[in-house]
Amino acid sequence: MNSASEQDYSYVADTKIGVWFLKTRTWRDQVLRAAIKQLEGLIPEKQPRYHTILDIGCGHGLSFRLLQRRFHPKKIIGLDIETTDMGPQARHAAKTCACTTEILHNHAAKINLADHSVDLIFCHQAFHHIVEQEQALNEFYRLLKPGGLLLFAESTRSYIHSWSIRLFFRHPMHVQRDAAEYIHMIKKAGFKLDQNHTSTPDLWWARSDYGLIHKLFGYKKPLKEPKLLNLVAIKP
Repeated sequence: MNSASEQDYSYVADTKIGVWFLKTRTWRDQVLRAAIKQLEGLIPEKQPRYHTILDIGCGHGLSFRLLQRRFHPKKIIGLDIETTDMGPQARHAAKTCACTTEILHNHAAKINLADHSVDLIFCHQAFHHIVEQEQALNEFYRLLKPGGLLLFAESTRSYIHSWSIRLFFRHPMHVQRDAAEYIHMIKKAGFKLDQNHTSTPDLWWARSDYGLIHKLFGYKKPLKEPKLLNLVAIKP
């Protein structure tokens, strides 16, 4: 297999702070675990088992056990273009997972897996790192079996463009989208997406004050536009 570094696709490496944050308890419990729980609730007619799961941007592998416990796969494939800083911990997480788990070093716009080989794709806070977003969605569609699910959790443009995110993290700023644009793009790729299977959560860590005003005074100012988007899309 060709590695992602051999493919002609764009990649914006995150900062050291970003790489470190992806292995913290805050990331695991307040971001990752919370998203998986809500995404599970958005699934129409959830099946007892999704045999093969592809985890896009698996990072340090903290999602592996969470996905295994909720969806009972036989196999999890963790995909990430970054292996230098996160690879060792991801490989360790793969070894300790209850199901078969492997790490695939690929860019999301060119994935070395066979057509119709995946039952569920978990794409959590990874899409805003991808420049070739349309190509990546085409790959997701190609890989999913008919009836397969795309679990998509993403920060929107207004959050990625906020001062704190710009200060501590790195992203391809020119490809960021709002919630409606992400939904339109996913539908354009051929996925079936019902409004009942989308959510725009208002979580403390996505607010500019990190929820401090609400904690101190009990007041939560309404957001002008969603900072986060969670959805479940189906390949017909």
